[in-house]
Amino acid sequence: MSISSSYESSRRGRPLAAVSLAAAVAGTLLCASTAAHAHAIAGDRVFPATLSIDDPGVGDEANFQYGHQRVPGDDGDQSINTFDVEYDKLITSRLALSVGGTYVMQNNPHARGFDNFGVGLKYLLYVNDAHEFMTSVGVDAELGGTGSRAIADNFSTISPTVYVGKGMGDLPDSLAYLRPIAITGEAGPALTTGAGQPNAFNYGFTVQYSLPYLQQHVRDIGLPQPLANVIPLVEIPLSRSQGQTTGTVNPGFIWINRYGQFGVEAQIPINRASGSHVGILVQAHIFFDDVAPTTIGKPLFQ
Repeated sequence: MSISSSYESSRRGRPLAAVSLAAAVAGTLLCASTAAHAHAIAGDRVFPATLSIDDPGVGDEANFQYGHQRVPGDDGDQSINTFDVEYDKLITSRLALSVGGTYVMQNNPHARGFDNFGVGLKYLLYVNDAHEFMTSVGVDAELGGTGSRAIADNFSTISPTVYVGKGMGDLPDSLAYLRPIAITGEAGPALTTGAGQPNAFNYGFTVQYSLPYLQQHVRDIGLPQPLANVIPLVEIPLSRSQGQTTGTVNPGFIWINRYGQFGVEAQIPINRASGSHVGILVQAHIFFDDVAPTTIGKPLFQ
């Protein structure tokens, strides 16, 4: 393998941004009764499409993301640059299919090319508007052998995952300024098909403070644009494999409007195995279900 084991662990700790549910359980889940929502919306709460931890909703959308990290390699530190593209298509208003790929550029040793391509399904399981709660289930697969031999594994990784989100809009009036807070999380194993290849358990959470929620549902404090549409947040994606935990603490912000969002985060390694310098993530995200709701943003089956 030309990519260091620490980078492999880090990569498996960041499942594709719209990863999702196994086709084998899709038929059963389609029978759930809660009304569906565009994007990740529960009551007054909009859960943004965060950069490292997938949000708990489904949508017709596209995500473009750049990442830079320095991680330990076999011959010293190596620089990793990644360019991610993912497209999510609504099959129904609750079920989304995702496809995506990542182009990787690294040094020490020098290599570049596509990582294994990914596919996934994700199902919106339950929404409680009054308590701003949402949960989804899903599975994604990185398809072994579909990427560059210099970058990608020759085995596949299957990741069944649970996603949750909870907004604090149901707090009492005495805690009104805490209502813009939301917490999201995901957890699930990453199971490899390669003989002797280690499995991992990926998990993480985000803490967000929505300034749009503050302005619209708590008190309009007169924030100017573009600040009024900003959501400061911290994401903590983690992965545990072979007794070693790796991950980062990612402070940053997302600017969001009806048609899309833009995000920037730092990546602060939690230990030496996770990286040697602070990295960066930059995201551009498009909501096709609002940009073109009657054409490409429309579910295939109503």
